[in-house]
Amino acid sequence: MSEPCSSTNIKKNVANSELLTLTYGALVSQMLRDFENVEDVNKQLERIGYNMGMRLIEDFLSRTSSPRCLDMRETADKIQLAFRMYLNVQPTISNWAAAGDEFSLVFDNNPLTEFVELPQDYQQLRYSAIICGCIRGALEMVQLEVQCRFTQDQLKGDASTEIRVKFIRRLEDAVPAGED
Repeated sequence: MSEPCSSTNIKKNVANSELLTLTYGALVSQMLRDFENVEDVNKQLERIGYNMGMRLIEDFLSRTSSPRCLDMRETADKIQLAFRMYLNVQPTISNWAAAGDEFSLVFDNNPLTEFVELPQDYQQLRYSAIICGCIRGALEMVQLEVQCRFTQDQLKGDASTEIRVKFIRRLEDAVPAGED
């Protein structure tokens, strides 16, 4: 059953998002020291996000009692709700493709980059790649394969942060090996 929205829950979500922001910066910094190049860090951040998304979807579904989304517009609304629940930020959904299979999430403020300044020699770092991984992992768990990428990033001088989400295909339920 979902938790009622109260001022206590909102304060808890704000504290959780602030803790994530601070610890995430330390994680990225340590990864930059541990790995030999920025591209390896980008891959690891995406992988970490993917694994988080695979686990967060269960919590999201149990809290919201959400039914299966019938199209990408409903999916976009659920993603927007998840950002509000977990990071206390609500991206704008915009730039829909004519086919209705692709949209953008636009953030006026990216909560992960609140206290971050990207050094010139790390311009290839996709600092918030964890977000794209999380979206992909969560949607894959509900049988949706998507591509997810940043098209704008405030850390790199853009006015806003924009993530593009594109539907690839609906995944079929896999039959366990030896059960066909």
